[in-house]
Amino acid sequence: MTTIALGMIGLGAMGAPMARHLLSHHGSLAITARRPQSELVSEGAHWADTPRELAASVDALLVMLPDLPQLEDVLAGDEGILAGVRDSGLTLMVGSTSSATGLRDLAARLADETDGRVRVVDCPVSGGEDGAIAGTLSIMLGGTEPDAALARQLLAPCGSPVHLGPLGAGQVAKACNQLVVSATILALGEATVLAERSGIDLALMWDLLGGGYAGSRLLDSRREKLVSGDDSPSGVAKYMVKDLVSAEEIARATNTNPVLLPALRAAFDEIVASGLGDQDISVTRRFVAGR
Repeated sequence: MTTIALGMIGLGAMGAPMARHLLSHHGSLAITARRPQSELVSEGAHWADTPRELAASVDALLVMLPDLPQLEDVLAGDEGILAGVRDSGLTLMVGSTSSATGLRDLAARLADETDGRVRVVDCPVSGGEDGAIAGTLSIMLGGTEPDAALARQLLAPCGSPVHLGPLGAGQVAKACNQLVVSATILALGEATVLAERSGIDLALMWDLLGGGYAGSRLLDSRREKLVSGDDSPSGVAKYMVKDLVSAEEIARATNTNPVLLPALRAAFDEIVASGLGDQDISVTRRFVAGR
């Protein structure tokens, strides 16, 4: 249990199971969403009608929205988060996968607009929906040591929170993560097509290769989808584009001339342009097969 009043916005495929872990461990959680969350409320979560009402009742707020524009939507306006921040302040934990520069700019603006009452920590996560359900997410923290320490305490029920550096460090780490994930899932999709067209039993092959250097948690989680061709969404492919754009921004800022990143960005742009962006990232199999 914790004496810190905690709230959450963003209760989708990742957010809802995270909310259950937070509620179970801390004993209380305030939530709001565009759609009713009757199951979470029946489990003990406190429902707030608006982001303003939610902010007025909590000391720390976790936001699991897709990107900064969606966060801006719930921050602003008469019923937004900023309208409800208490005099004691708010630690805003941003779990969105976003631009590191954009996040720092937002944090500076919020600190100015609220006289320092809103303090931002970035906390993007990796591990997918299965990791959110199991409570085994890798949680990448960026921010000051006191704010990150609070975030570590609050988010520990969801996985392994690690403080990586100043504000934005979590977003840099997530961009690095997504670079690896995008390269791996594209290679897995391409290899699947090559094997299938060569007459190899896909299930047997991935069982075998999964025990060698080709093995990975991504293969473990997407093996059945790659074998069956079922790319119904879990981790949506189109979101990879914004993640790779963030990685490109970091490459420019660090004077890095990447080899894989431009090719990956072009591939995922093509996936979206071909109408496959709303499918799971394992759609790389169907994408390569159709080229």
